[in-house]
Amino acid sequence: MSDSAPSLLAARGLCFMRDAQPVFGPLDFQVAHGEALLVQGGNGAGKTTLLRVLAGLLEADAGTVDIAGAPVARAMRAGAMAYLGHLPGLKADLDAFENLDFLARLQGARATQDATRALALVGLAAHAHLPVRQMSAGQKKRLSLARLWMSPAPLWLLDEPYANLDLQGIELVNRMVRAQLEDGGAALVTTHGAYAAPPVRTRELLLGRAA
Repeated sequence: MSDSAPSLLAARGLCFMRDAQPVFGPLDFQVAHGEALLVQGGNGAGKTTLLRVLAGLLEADAGTVDIAGAPVARAMRAGAMAYLGHLPGLKADLDAFENLDFLARLQGARATQDATRALALVGLAAHAHLPVRQMSAGQKKRLSLARLWMSPAPLWLLDEPYANLDLQGIELVNRMVRAQLEDGGAALVTTHGAYAAPPVRTRELLLGRAA
């Protein structure tokens, strides 16, 4: 990418209020292709809220968001961003394979990926036909990571992606983020501390409000 190319994501003057009190902002930041932005701050600092605003789940009170140099629109958000939140976003009555297959048909998938490969990547190949309602919290998190891996979106919004994961799971997240950046994508990652930051080209955004 040339130095004059626009950032994958750019926010200017971004603010969010709750009960007439600022949760965060105004914020100015950008994320380039091949880069991770580590969003840090204590409980109540607005990390989850920021990602939900970027994903279009909440509306900002002020500011602008651009994707690849163009003002963000709903259709553009859906194709450019993949959001991993605190909730798994899975259908409890479907098994692991059925969940991924359904989401791939609904949202699209990387050309080189399918449900079988994604399940193998996250260590769930032996649990492909286990209903989600019978899965542990860690297994659900891994299945959500498989869904993320299949997404063709160039920008990942990852809210505490290391939660409910063991050391192998943390390394899995780091490998996935590294591969996403090497492929020209980018990631926003929220965390309480840098101990679990992915070992990639990373900048930091500190949200200052504490609970």
